[in-house]
Amino acid sequence: MKVEFVDLKRQYLSIKTEVDEAISKVIQETSFVGGTEVKAFEEAFAAFTGVKHCISCANGTDSLEILLKAMGIGPGDEVIVPSHSWISTSEAVTTAGAKPVFVDTLPLRYTIDPAKIEKAVTPRTKAIIPVHLCGIPAEMDEILDIANRHKLFVLEDCAQAHGAEYKGKRIGSIGHAASFSFYPGKNLGAYGDAGGMLTNDDAIAEKAAMIANHGQKGKHNHLMEGRNSRMDTLQAAVLNVKLPQLGKWNELRRKNAALYFNLLKDLPTELPQYPDYSTPVYHLFVVQTNNREGLMQFLKEHGVATGIHYPVMLPMLPPYKGGHNEADFPVSVAYQNRILSLPMFPEMEEAEIQYVAETVKSFFKSK
Repeated sequence: MKVEFVDLKRQYLSIKTEVDEAISKVIQETSFVGGTEVKAFEEAFAAFTGVKHCISCANGTDSLEILLKAMGIGPGDEVIVPSHSWISTSEAVTTAGAKPVFVDTLPLRYTIDPAKIEKAVTPRTKAIIPVHLCGIPAEMDEILDIANRHKLFVLEDCAQAHGAEYKGKRIGSIGHAASFSFYPGKNLGAYGDAGGMLTNDDAIAEKAAMIANHGQKGKHNHLMEGRNSRMDTLQAAVLNVKLPQLGKWNELRRKNAALYFNLLKDLPTELPQYPDYSTPVYHLFVVQTNNREGLMQFLKEHGVATGIHYPVMLPMLPPYKGGHNEADFPVSVAYQNRILSLPMFPEMEEAEIQYVAETVKSFFKSK
């Protein structure tokens, strides 16, 4: 059997008629930038997440940087970020002119450790970016408590957590603002790059919208220098078709994860953890093993695709080396050579998950 890591074509075929019609409509109307499709998505995704404003933009990385700038963060400022994330999280801080300050993560949770955030706060700290990595919510109550005591912004990085919940609240509705990526492989993915910025703060929303559209407040009314970061109408049309399916797709991910948990529980692998008050959406299903390379190769030989998210912790990457030691991030550095992402997407069949699990079992039996 061959098992893809993510099968986007399978998802497309399940909504082919609706997607094709939506794309055709945009082409026929020759409305390729802005328009009703973009506005409709912004309103629908804001309502889905439970926030007042959704401002679309070109991609998830832009959404982080624009929101930081909308919060007034720039040169001389510091922003606390987790040591384990995709580089966009820290890259956006640097591009905004500020300095990323890295903090270790919780074991088997892959989200920032609140107990270590406070030690990283300095007079220059202006914000915290918790990343809901793998679709597992970060500990937002503790993070907000620290932020409130130190008067810091909280910018949620929700690139892997569309529809996840923390204590009954949708991820993206808890901090001062939230960044979303709609990259094709995300839980809610476009057919190209696209991003979104969410907030209940009117001032942040207004400034973010201006920055994303050349600093304009109304056509040709440039109140500041901004950038060109707009969501294509075609991408909005695709997302408008997909958004009503997101709840069902996330439920299927949870069903798939439950099957993985049951089938892998007695093997020498460490499975992800999360508290009962969180509802993850399993953008990734990550296991840990001391023989990651061997298991990954064995799965490949048996037709199972895997991934590593991410093989090097952010502070250990070349752009940030010099001021960090591995000993500063004992949790995330210890598992960077052990983590392995197994296939996970809503349309996976039970037989495929069973095959993956049986292949993992076969590997350990052979050792």
